[in-house]
Amino acid sequence: MFRNQYDNDVTVWSPQGRIHQIEYAMEAVKQGSATVGLKSKTHAVLVALKRAQSELATHQKKILHVDNHIGISIVGLSADARLLCNFMRQECLDSRFVFERPLPVSCLYLIGKHNVFVVLFFFIFIFLNMERFTNLCVILAQGPC
Repeated sequence: MFRNQYDNDVTVWSPQGRIHQIEYAMEAVKQGSATVGLKSKTHAVLVALKRAQSELATHQKKILHVDNHIGISIVGLSADARLLCNFMRQECLDSRFVFERPLPVSCLYLIGKHNVFVVLFFFIFIFLNMERFTNLCVILAQGPC
């Protein structure tokens, strides 16, 4: 993809009605390694393929710990996803401090979804709720599914 005057910001539309930054984010997800989430009534499992970009590069963590009851798996650029993971960790800590209970996964899912569309990080996130039941949620570049 060639850069032009319409791909400097996520709020700039091209004359064809496209936002190039979104297309770049979709390409980053396509080039990422695979991640799979499986759930049952009592358990959930995350599996991620750790693939180095080159022989000299090291593997990067694809499964991150957010809170005692939540973990996420990343496809795409892990540096940007770690920024969003740190934001989610802070939200979980704030909930424990203010309300003295863990943040419900549904709230964190909404926080992550809105943060994705405000800041335009595009990755696949799989949230796990291990308290009462398991729950898998996915956020994609074209929107949540």
